[in-house]
Amino acid sequence: MANTIKKAALREKRKKRIRKKVFGTAERPRLSVFRSARHVYAQVIDDIKGVTLASVHSFKKGSEERANKAVCTELGKKLAESCKAKNITAVVFDKNGFAYHGRVQALAEGARDGGLNF
Repeated sequence: MANTIKKAALREKRKKRIRKKVFGTAERPRLSVFRSARHVYAQVIDDIKGVTLASVHSFKKGSEERANKAVCTELGKKLAESCKAKNITAVVFDKNGFAYHGRVQALAEGARDGGLNF
């Protein structure tokens, strides 16, 4: 249990350090990624207005499927399509204290393949 608390505290420190530098505007909103044990959630946020412009998640009601790299790549592409519909082409990537590896990296590459620039 102590290890879990320590890991969470270290992630919070990384998250605060990142958020000091990463800020989303209307021209270039922030793409924030959250990775839980089973699912992945991503939002495109305008920090000036405090509004979520687009969001996707891997959670499907009644499904026990976990979000793997393939699912995350598709989520990234779906998010890019949603952003294109709202004339958003460039974003600032906020990995939210997580390592740029595995599912977070797959989501980012899927968004790039879909046409988002960051």
